[in-house]
Amino acid sequence: RPGYMRTRVGVFPLINLTENRDTYFIRAEIPGIDPEDLDIQATGRNISITGERKMETDENAKYHRREREFGKFSRMFALPGDIDHERINANLKNGILTITIPKAETAKPKQIKIN
Repeated sequence: RPGYMRTRVGVFPLINLTENRDTYFIRAEIPGIDPEDLDIQATGRNISITGERKMETDENAKYHRREREFGKFSRMFALPGDIDHERINANLKNGILTITIPKAETAKPKQIKIN
């Protein structure tokens, strides 16, 4: 359509996956998404995030540029070590979803003493 341009932005949501000695962290940028529209699952060493970003509609609007993606999405992340499924926590603040994933004891580094 003339005057209408849709640019494919890429993978959504953008994430960072980091770790420290005891914990993995997934941080995802998900502005404009209601927590009720998210589903986070842990299976084995995998974490999946699925959800939907709903588009605000204005029947009278004429778009000149539309870059914000909307619709359903799904991302899955394989973590490098075993995780403690019972203590996973998710928090959504200022459009950033933070999933805190404690490592299982078997995945934590062990100090070996020399005899």
